[in-house]
Amino acid sequence: MRYARCERQGREFFAAVEDDEVVEVSELPFDGADPRPNGRRHALDEVTLLPPVMPGTFYAAGFNYKAHNRHHEDLGYDPVKVGPHPEVGYRAQSALVGHGAGILKPADVEGRFETEAEVVAVIGRAIKHATRAEAQQAVFGWTIGNDVSARTWQHADRTFWRAKNADSFKPMGPWIETGVDPLTSTTTVRRNGVVDASFATGDMIFDPYDFIVEMTKYITLRPGDVLWMGADGNTSMDVGDVIDIEITGIGTLTNTVVASRPHTVVGETAGTDTERMLS
Repeated sequence: MRYARCERQGREFFAAVEDDEVVEVSELPFDGADPRPNGRRHALDEVTLLPPVMPGTFYAAGFNYKAHNRHHEDLGYDPVKVGPHPEVGYRAQSALVGHGAGILKPADVEGRFETEAEVVAVIGRAIKHATRAEAQQAVFGWTIGNDVSARTWQHADRTFWRAKNADSFKPMGPWIETGVDPLTSTTTVRRNGVVDASFATGDMIFDPYDFIVEMTKYITLRPGDVLWMGADGNTSMDVGDVIDIEITGIGTLTNTVVASRPHTVVGETAGTDTERMLS
């Protein structure tokens, strides 16, 4: 089953995705909730797909693919040391935008401006001190994340506050897919229609359930939380590039890089509507 968070004519709603239509539902079926249809249907191409969930907490795994870590070292950075247990970081909810939204490249970004393709676990129930089986049951479904990174900022700042978390740097979508095992999927990145990277999605150092077991020793995960799982490789991009991230069984997340204007506020709609000039 596919569930989306949509906007049409200024109104937001959750929906079940059925082929080329969306059917409005009352809520997402987290914690056994009943997503009742209200009878409204729309063509898929008539709605804007927002980030499918706005997480209470946005978790992100880093350096979780060996090939990505080698690439990091090939660029001249210090070797990556991966410990014996999963370690998770955090990202800003404010950086999230949906399928079709513009990725804003700030004018003062220099050096490599990159995209990383990530599978995202969406938590569907509250969980603490999870066994592996409980961790598997706690994942409601899966979506796709585009982890935009400004590398010069990343290595210049003490934290990732702007390199990873600037407005629009975390596209996510297009929807949540509940009927897939992404550990058997393939992730493909296309830049302007040309394949730039392709890898086995499940070829991770630690899989999602390893992370959930470790995290819930200390943290209660709650419905709607998301866990981005890291990437294998990087794709350089610039203004005008169209980036497609496809994960088999889930779908394709598409976003275009646009030049950020000064003094803007970021929303969740597509293209240039992503920005609104301040008065």
